[in-house]
Amino acid sequence: MNEPTKGILVLIRHAESEWNALGKWTGVTDVHLSETGYKQAEIFGDTITDIRFDEAFCSEQTRAFETLQGILKASDQQDILVTRNGAINERDYGDYTGMNKFEVRDEIGEEAFNAIRRGWDTPIPHGETLKDVYSRSVPYFKEVILPKLQRGENILIVAHGNSLRSLIKHLENVSDDGVAGLEMDFGKFVIYQFDENGQIVNREERQAAV
Repeated sequence: MNEPTKGILVLIRHAESEWNALGKWTGVTDVHLSETGYKQAEIFGDTITDIRFDEAFCSEQTRAFETLQGILKASDQQDILVTRNGAINERDYGDYTGMNKFEVRDEIGEEAFNAIRRGWDTPIPHGETLKDVYSRSVPYFKEVILPKLQRGENILIVAHGNSLRSLIKHLENVSDDGVAGLEMDFGKFVIYQFDENGQIVNREERQAAV
């Protein structure tokens, strides 16, 4: 009897954007990749040439889409279906959008700064908490992406630090307090295998040479 096909989910954060290079909180601002970012995206693609995808998902934001394009080009998979959806957009940083992260840290102190960046339900004026991001990203994953994985499809998601942290919180049952320890560094791939019941049967990490 043949073993059931296991679906593969690959999560990757977008490459360096123009505002990442300047140390600015980008949030929902739509910026392009930096020159370094375009090169990183191709290196990302070289890192996963062994995985053939059935479909790719990314946010509506340009930096994620440009990263995805670079990955698919480098891995010679430009013909697959690509879906862009705002459910996996980056967190809205509200009044902090466009501000230099390190200047904000110096102004409000390390503890408050870390709570804003890593906390589960730390409010930002006119912005979103990570809990808010979770409330839009996880239902979308459950309704649209998980059934594909259960059918044995291989799925790539290119998104953002916070939308990916929210998905990992769900997938790995991370506590509200524990979510502060989740980090999606540039070039870090998190790879899951799912069985037909939607259960994770294997987890792997890879680091692109960026």
